[in-house]
Order: sequence, then C-alpha cells, then structure tokens
Amino acid sequence: MGPFLRTDKPGGSSRFTLVIVIGILTCALMAMKPLPWGFYAHRMINRMAVFILPTEMISVFKANIEFVTEHAVDPDKRRYATEHEAVRHYMDLDHWGKAPFDSLPREWTDAIAQNLSLYCLSEGRDTLLLYETHHDYWGKNASEAEAYAGVRAFTRTHVLPGFYEDVLKYPRDTIRKYFPGIGLCPDGEILVRENFSEHGILPYHLLVMYRRLTNAFADMDQQRILRLAAEIGHYIGDAHVPLHTTKNYNGQLTGQEGIHAFWESRIPELFAGTEYDFWVGTATYVEDPPAYFWEMTLQSHACVEEVLEKEMEVRKEVPADRQFCFDERLGSTILTQCREYADAYRNAMDGMVENRMRQAVRALGNVWYSAWVDAGQPDLDKLVYRDPTEEEILEDRQLDARYRQGVAKGRKHQDEKFE
Repeated sequence: MGPFLRTDKPGGSSRFTLVIVIGILTCALMAMKPLPWGFYAHRMINRMAVFILPTEMISVFKANIEFVTEHAVDPDKRRYATEHEAVRHYMDLDHWGKAPFDSLPREWTDAIAQNLSLYCLSEGRDTLLLYETHHDYWGKNASEAEAYAGVRAFTRTHVLPGFYEDVLKYPRDTIRKYFPGIGLCPDGEILVRENFSEHGILPYHLLVMYRRLTNAFADMDQQRILRLAAEIGHYIGDAHVPLHTTKNYNGQLTGQEGIHAFWESRIPELFAGTEYDFWVGTATYVEDPPAYFWEMTLQSHACVEEVLEKEMEVRKEVPADRQFCFDERLGSTILTQCREYADAYRNAMDGMVENRMRQAVRALGNVWYSAWVDAGQPDLDKLVYRDPTEEEILEDRQLDARYRQGVAKGRKHQDEKFE
C-alpha cells in the first residue's frame, strides 16, 4: 500500500496535521512488539545452507530440506515455553566493556565463575551477601589465583550442572570446601546466584549446540541430526545480527525503538527473496569452533554503530509521512516501514543486511560440515530412519501451543509472533 498520509499542499493546516500524524506513528511504533530475525529470514538461511554442503552430506539434507527449513524457528518458539531460552539468542558485549573485550572470558566455566554471588539464606528467607566475584578481578597475584581455582572448581562441579535450576542452594559444608576463607551463615543454607547469563550467552551456547550436533552425527541418529542442525542454524543466524550483540538491542537507548525489526525482519522480507544472492561457495572445515563463534559475534558487534547511525540519517532524509505504511500480513493489517524507507535504509548501509545473511548461510554450512567431519565423517547414506519419539512429538506440540498463546519469556525485543 502507499504511504499512510501525504501532505502535498503547504499551509498551517497541513503542517498541524503532519505533526499529529507523526505523534500517532511514534506512539504506535513504540507500542509495537518488535520482531525477531524474522521467521522468513531464519528459514531462508537454513534452506540456502543446504546447497553449499559437500556431496557426502547434501543428499540427506536435500531430502529433508523442508524439515530443516521449518524447524529453523523452533528456538524462537521455545522462548514462549521457558524463561531460560531468551539469553541463548544474544550477547550484550558492550555490557562488558569495549572491543575487543579481552577481559570477557571465552570459556563458559570462567564466565560463570567470575560472576558469582553467595548469600546467607536464613530460615526467615532473608539474605546477606557473603561473597562476590567479578570478571575483571582475578589473577592479580598468586593468592588470588589459588582462591580462584576453588571458585572455578565449585562452578564446574556444582553450578553448571544446575545452571537451569531456578534456585541454587548448598549446605555450609559444601561451600566451606571451595571457599575456605569466607564467613558462613550461623544457620541455614547458602544461596548462589550467577550474574552473567542475564546479559546473554550466545557464543557459549553455539559451542554447546555444536558438540551436540557432532555427537548426533557420531551416533548416526537422523532425527537428532536434523533437529540440531536446524536449531543451530537459528543461533548462527542470530549471531550475525548486530543488534543481538548490544544492550541497545532495539534502539531504546537512542530513541530508535523499532530498529530491531526494521533491520532484521522488514528489509529481508522485502528484498531477500528477489534481490539477494545466496551462492556463497562450498562449505569448508572450521579448525577452531569456539574462536569461530566468537569471531562471528564480534564481527556483528562491529556493525552496531553503523546500524544505528544510518537509520538516524535516513529518518531525517525520508519525509515522516513516507516512513510508515499499513500492510497486510497473515490476514491482519499492520503498521510497518514503507518500502521506500526500507530501501533507503538498506542502501545507506551498503547492503549490510544481505552481507550478514550471506555470511550466516556460509557459516551454517561450515558448521554442519565441520560437525560431520569431527564425528568421523560417517556414511550418511546409511542413516537409519526412526520415527520421532513421543517426547519429541510432545515437545513440538507444546512449542506450537505456547507460541500460539503469545506470551514470551525473557527479553522483550523478540516477543512478536511472525511467520
């Protein structure tokens, strides 16, 4: 559809009307729930990655391309089922300082160990801070290194196995073993809280998913291979979105609310299917997966400033009454960025959205291929098909049901349902 309103004739009445309209549009935009790297884009990334696989893999993936495509969005659906999912989709790198973020641990155990708080939990449920770690404190001298060894061992042995528990509580004797120098509660248990994951764990979770996929290849479990391949594609897609790497994830800190959906959903919807080139060569082996996942995340973060600055420039250049239009989607009329506005923004970024999508496709193909190689390059033509288990079927149904209910958990910039 065309622009929401035009004010072609000069005059006080038109200017007054334009001011009112701009105000209405601004309020409407702030009230809109932003979209994730749209379902459309996630599905396309997974689908295109199939075609860069080597001959030993492509037959199985092409035969199941619809499954890999459709299940690309399962992680977003899972955000409607559990509060633990959202943090896997982003990493607020700027919370931890400035690039290259050398003080931010690349190892998952260290990231958690260096950001713990221990509280005395009395019978009355009151808490008293006993001990706290901080990510840039450790390693200044030998005594601190010795103390940190205990903290790290406690994290590896007790905290990580219970990472997704709502509450982590331990008896005093357990705490005394790893923290001999701190005072303990006169009674009751010790409450442990990790202060890291709320700022996102995306590159760490990518490594977890990679290891799971490698194990699935080694086990020759077709159902697990396809499900994990589809889901790691989602997280790799997210890692290529600059706004998934900053605490200013939706422009809310710079008065640019709605930019998240603009960049990662609206532009691909309008242009990816007809104008983007997704031939990116053939998949290659990744020598160091942890470094690879961190590098793609850091590269995305390097684009954040341009993403924000270019949108601000284009907003000033495109007339306000030509920025937002009504459009039809899934049988509903919504307010969204006009094609003219979106085209101006993508051109101002010199094709950044297309480039990041292309890099995501290539990275995903590389990761699928590398997991297969690390598993010993099993003969996928000998995969034994099995029907989904009752547990897998139930999970799919629950994900769809929770998603349709439309109440997401976790960070709000990804709350909009979108297909």
